[in-house]
Amino acid sequence: MYKIIKKRRLNPTVTEMHIEAPLVANKAKPGQFIILRVDESGERIPLTVAGVNKDSGTVKIIYQIVGATTKKLDTKEEGEYIQDFVGPLGVPTHTEGIKKVCIIGGGVGCAIAMPVAEEFHNLGADVTSIIGFRNKDLVILEDEFKSFSDKFVLVTDDGSYGDKGNVTMPLKSMLESGEKFDMIITIGPLIMMKFVTLTAKEYNIPVTVSMNPIMIDGTGMCGGCRLTLIHEGKRVTKFACVDGPDFNGYEVDFDEAMSRGRMYSDFERHAFEETCNLIKKAKENE
Repeated sequence: MYKIIKKRRLNPTVTEMHIEAPLVANKAKPGQFIILRVDESGERIPLTVAGVNKDSGTVKIIYQIVGATTKKLDTKEEGEYIQDFVGPLGVPTHTEGIKKVCIIGGGVGCAIAMPVAEEFHNLGADVTSIIGFRNKDLVILEDEFKSFSDKFVLVTDDGSYGDKGNVTMPLKSMLESGEKFDMIITIGPLIMMKFVTLTAKEYNIPVTVSMNPIMIDGTGMCGGCRLTLIHEGKRVTKFACVDGPDFNGYEVDFDEAMSRGRMYSDFERHAFEETCNLIKKAKENE
């Protein structure tokens, strides 16, 4: 069992938790993830490590309430426990030799992008961060990004906060003005990462994307997290849990990934509604 040390609401649907897991905290690096179960009957879900504190032995996770498990997880409070917390899993984000980097986060993907920006900042790299949200109410981690960035841009789709537009707009403006980066790292919705990759391709700048497909065991055995890459003209299958989650954006078949991501949407919606009803009934019986 793993104790919840701290819980903080970042916006109406996104929550930050600090979990007591010293063995994980001692080894986890930016870009890696954990798999947790809320209770013995719960499903396994992957969540990116959003930060660690080795002194206190805690791991920070940030999740959006979108399905049955995240809804159930969000009923847990400080001092309570979750059943399983396994990791660190996956390959850490590559940082060697990168002196100037552009970090682009979208929505809750900013929770994954933030520790990457922090790592590059601590290594002495020049960090440009671009983060985007649908509106002002959904903005998270703004202060953290500012503290780790040499240049910072925030955009919202509706213009209610920061600049109006999507993340590719300031990126394209920077590249058109002659800005050069050793690497662009983008983390967020698949459609966002696809268009960041297409924008960067015009300027021949390497792009790393963080993939988070359906995942079950996290060790490469189940095959649920498979991705198709197009490498040297050939279609190659990789597994996000052991080969990633970071991949070369130019090689990812985004259209296939988006199609696979929608396969269980009806099932997930039903499970979410069922969990909401169970939680509601439990509260009524208290």
